[in-house]
Amino acid sequence: MDKVKELQEKLYAGKLLTKEEVMPLTQAPLEELCAAADEIREHFCKDRFDLCTIINGKCGRCSEDCKYCAQSAHYTTACGESYPLLSTEKIVEQAKRNAAQGVLRYSIVTSGRRLSEAEIEQVCESIRAVRREAGIEVCVSFGLLNEADFKKLKEAGVSRVHCNLESSARYFPFVCTTHTYADKMETLRAAKRAGLEVCSGGIMGLGETMEDRIDMVFTARDLGVKSVPVNVLNPIPGTPYEKNSVLTNDEVRRIVAIFRFIIPDASIRLAGGRGLLLDKGEKCFAGGANAAISGDMLTTAGITVETDMALLQRMGYTVVKG
Repeated sequence: MDKVKELQEKLYAGKLLTKEEVMPLTQAPLEELCAAADEIREHFCKDRFDLCTIINGKCGRCSEDCKYCAQSAHYTTACGESYPLLSTEKIVEQAKRNAAQGVLRYSIVTSGRRLSEAEIEQVCESIRAVRREAGIEVCVSFGLLNEADFKKLKEAGVSRVHCNLESSARYFPFVCTTHTYADKMETLRAAKRAGLEVCSGGIMGLGETMEDRIDMVFTARDLGVKSVPVNVLNPIPGTPYEKNSVLTNDEVRRIVAIFRFIIPDASIRLAGGRGLLLDKGEKCFAGGANAAISGDMLTTAGITVETDMALLQRMGYTVVKG
C-alpha cells in the first residue's frame, strides 16, 4: 500500500495524523494526493458545502501592521475608504439579500485591533436584528476580544468567531509586529470558552514555507478549529508584500489537499484571493475543499453567489451549514 493510501486508511480508522506523517505529502504526486483528499472529504463530510458571505462592517485606518493588508494605517494603498461601524440597517440589508440567495452563513468583519465596548454593544443590536429579520447564521471577526465580549456576542446570536492565525508561530513575527501569535491563540480559546465555534486559517503566499502552513493547521486542530479559511495573497501595491508572486493553481491544490489530511472532518474554505485562481477554485473543490467565501471580499471583488451556486450544483454539492 502506498503512503497516501496508508494515511487515508489511518484516517478512516478514526486516527489523526502526525506532522511527521503529513510532511511527505508535500512531495506526493499531485493528482493522486488531490484524489485521495476528495475521497477523505466525501467520507467525512459527504456532499455538504459550507458557503458564507462577508460584509466589511468597519473599514480602514487599522492600527495593526499586518504586511498584507490594504487597510493598515502603516501603509499607503489605493484603499482610501474609511468608515465607522455600519448601521444596523445596512448590515441587515445585505444579510437579507444573501439569505435570499441561499447563503446560510453571514460574517461581519471589522478593521482594527479590536472593537470597543461601545461598538460591541452597537453591533450586538445589529446581530439580533439579522437573526430576527434574515434568519441567517452570524459569524464575526472583531479582533482580539476577550471571553466576556464573546459571551455578549453569543447571547446576541453569534454562532462562530473568526480569527486567522495567518501562518505558523515561527513565521508570524515576519507578518505582523503589533500583536502576537499568542494573542491570536488566546482569542480563539476565549471564544471557545464562551461556547462559540471557531474559524481560523491563514494567507498563503506571504513568504512562508509549506512546513509553516502545515504547522499552522496543526495549531488550528489543537485549538478545536473545524473551519479553515485558505486565503491566497493578493499582493496589494503599497504593502510590504506588493512584489510577492501569486501562488499557482497547483500550489493551492496541494495546500488544500494536505489540510484535508490534517483535519479530515473540517470545512476547508477557499477565501480571499480565490478569484486569482484560473479556475476560481473548481479543482480545489474536487480535491479536498468543501467550503468557500462567496461575493465580494473586504477590499477586493470576489465571485458572485449566483456563479458559485451554479458551480456547486454542477459538482453535486449541497449547500448546508458546516
